Amino acid sequence: MASSRLLRRCLFAALSAALVASAPAVTAPAHAGPAAATAAVTFQDTFDGPAGSAVDSSKWQLETGDNVNNHERQYYTSGNKNAALDGQGHLVITARRENPANYQCWYGTCQYTSARMNTSGKFTTAYGHVEARMKIPRGQGMWPAFWMLGSDIGQVGWPNSGEIDVMENVGFEPSTVHGTIHGPGYSGSAGIGAGYSLPNGQAFADAFHTFAVDRAPNSITWSVDGTVYQRRTPADLGGRTWVFDKPFFLILNLAVGGYWPGDPDGSTSFPQQLVVDEVKVTTGDGPGGTGGPIKGLAGKCVDVAAANSANGTPVQLYDCNGTGAQQWTVSADGTIRALGKCLDVTGNGTADGSTVQLWDCTGGPNQKWTVTAAHDIVNPQANKCLDVTGNNAANGTRLQIWTCTGGGNQKWTVG
Repeated sequence: MASSRLLRRCLFAALSAALVASAPAVTAPAHAGPAAATAAVTFQDTFDGPAGSAVDSSKWQLETGDNVNNHERQYYTSGNKNAALDGQGHLVITARRENPANYQCWYGTCQYTSARMNTSGKFTTAYGHVEARMKIPRGQGMWPAFWMLGSDIGQVGWPNSGEIDVMENVGFEPSTVHGTIHGPGYSGSAGIGAGYSLPNGQAFADAFHTFAVDRAPNSITWSVDGTVYQRRTPADLGGRTWVFDKPFFLILNLAVGGYWPGDPDGSTSFPQQLVVDEVKVTTGDGPGGTGGPIKGLAGKCVDVAAANSANGTPVQLYDCNGTGAQQWTVSADGTIRALGKCLDVTGNGTADGSTVQLWDCTGGPNQKWTVTAAHDIVNPQANKCLDVTGNNAANGTRLQIWTCTGGGNQKWTVG
């Protein structure tokens, strides 16, 4: 991230009342398939409606004003002035070089208008999959973003609230987007994140792309079009406080100028548009939800050996047979359960080759798992993937954790 980025997009001067009252990326990208069958849609907006309509006020609120904190140049307007449906199933946030109402900004008379919207007070989410399918604008000084803030920001302030940037782009990097976390002691230009670039010089402004995060206890995973490019856990913070295991609300905006992107110049054409096809949040069932099989290598299932519920029973690969030993529930608390017990890393191990077993649910970090849209099942404490030992599809092959490689012996379909 740019070193000149002195203060992140925290709270700008005129936040609405509802708001106020780099570690390495994943070693090997992996490609997502369909969402797990256990996932339930908790928020969705496909932006259907007549052209020119304002956004659904039961889901979103528009923020108004300028943003001195980042030295952005736009004035955010209300209603449908800069954020409107196009009648074809899209939200269009438009940045214009104009000032139709003599808006005043931190630097004097405003030169641009745009829009910023959030779900504060209307929708929050803790764990699950958050995604937006969008086509971003282009040009020097443009700064589109899809991001999240902790819903306790009115009580604890920023950055103690935490911030999760699902996607940011600055116009001088047309082929690259960034995902970042901000919290106490790692905010602003010290935020922790990574970039993702399209191959062969492709520009994100040329087509729609899906930007997503998967959140689980002590884990956040970023992906673009289903390709995982970064995973963060408390181990990345150097002893600083992890503030992301709580509800967050969603934000969409298109900024013009600022410390990070720089201001528009003679090469920047207006108007510019952030076109949003869909925003969706899904989450797994909670404890007691409907169970289902977890299928992996050679179409075989994660299985409790001999359907034995005793502590320490090996968890293995086996032909799918529909028995209770293969019915797993991915719970909202980060556990994966069968036969009334939890999938457990033996001995609280974090090393490659640590086996997995069935054990009484204790709430320990060796029983926490993240199921990503890329079909990885990750133990965040170890930052390693559930793995079929030796890539061996034979019945009875023990399961273990191993450094995530993107291999077929680490890909799982839940439900």
